[in-house]
Amino acid sequence: MDEISLLNRVRADIPARSPDDVIRGRAALLRAMQAPPAPDPARRPRQRWIWVGSAAAATCALTGAIVFGGALGAPVGADPAAAAVLGSAATAARSVVDPVVGPGQYLEVRTDAVYSAMGTTEADAEVARRERDGNLEEGDMTGFLESSVQALWVPSERSGDWIEVRCARTPVQTFGPRSETLVAEWEASGVNDRYVFPAGKTEYGAPITMFDADTAADLPRDPRQLLERIYRDNGNAGPSRDGEALVWIADRLRSGTVPAELRSLFYDTAALIPGVTITEEQATLNGRTGTAIGRDEGQNGFRQDIIIDPETGAFIGERQVLLRPVADMPAGTATGSTSVTTTVVDAAPEGTSLCAG
Repeated sequence: MDEISLLNRVRADIPARSPDDVIRGRAALLRAMQAPPAPDPARRPRQRWIWVGSAAAATCALTGAIVFGGALGAPVGADPAAAAVLGSAATAARSVVDPVVGPGQYLEVRTDAVYSAMGTTEADAEVARRERDGNLEEGDMTGFLESSVQALWVPSERSGDWIEVRCARTPVQTFGPRSETLVAEWEASGVNDRYVFPAGKTEYGAPITMFDADTAADLPRDPRQLLERIYRDNGNAGPSRDGEALVWIADRLRSGTVPAELRSLFYDTAALIPGVTITEEQATLNGRTGTAIGRDEGQNGFRQDIIIDPETGAFIGERQVLLRPVADMPAGTATGSTSVTTTVVDAAPEGTSLCAG
């Protein structure tokens, strides 16, 4: 999915706000996050923040403080149990034959996701306006989870028309009375949309990014060399170099276009990351069950998981799990999760029937 295109659409819907509104909103957001944002906001699935009192919405990632883990040195490695699961998945992936997109066919990449939306109810915003000159506090925030479905159809001839369908988000889980009130007060801004991108370029002229063998041609094929490359490319981003390395791998796996050879390489690389453990033996995402492998990041209050099938080497999805309560959502809540299914099909849809299911 073209993140810049999505961001432009979101920003186009934001009404004008006064400088004071902007300052108050930014200050409240930073207090609620308890940390500055990471330098690259497109690295993780995004959560929607809603300031009902100012009728504005913005998209941001729940990220943490920037801390560098020190000199690189030799990787220590994941917990033995996690390393064994990753090793099994890597071995299985090496025997997988990737589907071939024949002439006239399309590669369908479908993403079923759940994201968090956070904001203030009208009542809480009114209290902030009356008692604190509009300044929000962390306790004013509440949240809920909403589903997001989209799919991209890539033609065998990349110079042809690429088709994308994006469905309107739908609330799927609330967390108490304030959360339910926020859902009731929220007005859906999204609609079911279908887009045609000639030669895979958006209306803004930017190419849609796909992570495949061509994109990854310059990556080392040795797991230790790749991990050192990831450390170097990430620089000071993220709460720790090891946590950000797992995020780097999860970001690419969730594209849905990573060939089996690279999936195997990524699993072997994840097995070298210190602090990686099995976080759930049987984790179900979008109806598929696998083993969740993750790494706690105590400083920014979330855990990054990847969910894999060690028997087949399949990548089921990824998620970010809260380690402490935020906006009425308890610890253990998956504030962002994506499950990607890739299929070869004979034709792209004409309308938005994807959103009807």
